[in-house]
Amino acid sequence: MTLDVHTLFLVTIYVEAILGLLLLFVWAQNTALHAVCWWGFAHLIRLASIALFGMYGEVPDLISIDLANALLFTAFAVTWTGARVFDGRPVEPVYLVTGAVLWLLICRLPILTDDINLRSLIASAIISGYTWLTAFEFWRGRGEPLVSRWPAIIMFFAHGALFLLRTPMVALLPGSASDAVFGSVWMTVLSFEALLLTISGAFILLAMAKERTELRHRTAAMVDPLTGISNRRAFLQDASVLAKRHIGNPRPIAVLVIDLDHFKSINDRFGHAVGDRVLAIFADAARKSMRGSDLVGRLGGEEFAAILTETSREKAIEVAERIRETFAQLARDVDGHPVCATVSIGLVHCQERTLDIPDLLTQADHALYCAKERGRNRVEIATPDMLERREQGTPSTTSIAAIAAKSAA
Repeated sequence: MTLDVHTLFLVTIYVEAILGLLLLFVWAQNTALHAVCWWGFAHLIRLASIALFGMYGEVPDLISIDLANALLFTAFAVTWTGARVFDGRPVEPVYLVTGAVLWLLICRLPILTDDINLRSLIASAIISGYTWLTAFEFWRGRGEPLVSRWPAIIMFFAHGALFLLRTPMVALLPGSASDAVFGSVWMTVLSFEALLLTISGAFILLAMAKERTELRHRTAAMVDPLTGISNRRAFLQDASVLAKRHIGNPRPIAVLVIDLDHFKSINDRFGHAVGDRVLAIFADAARKSMRGSDLVGRLGGEEFAAILTETSREKAIEVAERIRETFAQLARDVDGHPVCATVSIGLVHCQERTLDIPDLLTQADHALYCAKERGRNRVEIATPDMLERREQGTPSTTSIAAIAAKSAA
């Protein structure tokens, strides 16, 4: 079966138009997706280029070949620019038109006027360059956990390689000498591959934009924006998952409840901006003092909690003291203000097979209460005697205990 390149051209025109308008429609629904707007216009520019190619023989070659190629190069440059915008990099206006300007200039050279193969090689090199730059931009941003990024990298790299092989393959594949542009089998293959890239590329780019939006929504729902650590909801969910895993593989753990000392007076004396910096400094101190496998989260206000996995009682105390000392050192001077902030920490160590996270948080909260009673800026470990005295006295109704109970319910 023979593929008709003219039919492929018409199909590609329709596909480019539909996908370009689709991408612009998606961007209109969420104008924060600037990259999608760039990618949409890339399809429409490529549409204009293909339309001019289709007019070959009916209009001067300056329009159907030279100008059409210039628009095609610009379309690939716009796609590359969209990849840069997608990862927050600036637009490069000069490089955006470099390929088109270079092509229009070299086409005027006498040596290239009748050398179709050399012109084809230069055109393929420009397209491959922009395509590989697009793949490179996605590669540079691979630190962002987007699964759809990898198919985009592979697809654009492969497409660039195929375009670069265009001229050598022309010499190997049979074609019609009378119609060098449309009679070539390679031109049919190239047109079909470009159509497949157009369709798959648009959907992969849309998938990337959608995946990023969903990732940011999940992050906003699970991460405290001020400190960058888990918020209450995420911390308690992670703790619940940890408790379920613990049943099948019990290991000693420690639960810490942490409260910044005299935080209200810090806000009153130095302002809320400094208070916010103090909270961020504590989160940084906690991350530096703990392992990556440990959990830490902000439960609300100046209250934090942490879970140290697979740790002995002595090691847990050591980590708690390290958090306290590191924070005291980092928060001694904040933005030129002598804040001298400190924290009080309540700790409970557990070696039971079943973890009752709300109960452990309540026990650590009792220890925190004792730390505050005994002068603050200290670590207190929950003991049976301490818990018994607290139960016999007025029960503590701190927000942490209430949060844990509500989560358990």
